[in-house]
Amino acid sequence: MAESPQHGAASTYRRDAQGTRLRLLDAASELFAERGYERATVRDIAARAGANQALLFRYFGSKKALFGEVMARGGQEQLRTTPAERLFEVALRGMLAGGGGEGADRSLEVCLRSIGGSDEIADALRGLGEEYAAVLATLSESDTGSLRGDLALSWLLGIGLMRVVVGKEPLASADPDTVCRLVVGALGGMLESLPQGGKADGESGGIPE
Repeated sequence: MAESPQHGAASTYRRDAQGTRLRLLDAASELFAERGYERATVRDIAARAGANQALLFRYFGSKKALFGEVMARGGQEQLRTTPAERLFEVALRGMLAGGGGEGADRSLEVCLRSIGGSDEIADALRGLGEEYAAVLATLSESDTGSLRGDLALSWLLGIGLMRVVVGKEPLASADPDTVCRLVVGALGGMLESLPQGGKADGESGGIPE
């Protein structure tokens, strides 16, 4: 049965609206990761998405709500879909990629660039960090598991800060596979359930020489 003209037009509108919404999310993710929440303007987000500001407010209501959806699509999705034992490496690789891969999650870059923003944004970032740390804490059976989870998250964010924000060499241009192998190998001494398959031959479970 053929679609009526009205039904066909409505379907096209929904597809177009969904496409525009996704473009706005992609553009916001890129700009928040590049500039942080405060410096990424609604005007620039809309321009990068090829849309107008009115549509951004129609679909998301506010810049803060858009930020929340970006974080939910990135960090929250990663938390939901990544096994605990793979979370650290997956998050680290995503950050080391620097947004170079299509569809790469940039939520931790967004966190790094947006630290120091408004209290509402700081609360959102703190909440996401607590969730990451809580998952990482499950990889240790020690009484200090929660502290170990916080330390692992601090290392992850510290690496991101030095590579992504500061651009400290040689870390800034280091091969992601090498960084992951060294960091995950060393971290295994603190999070006992972290997979150690990435260690190079001859490396111990402690800090690599």
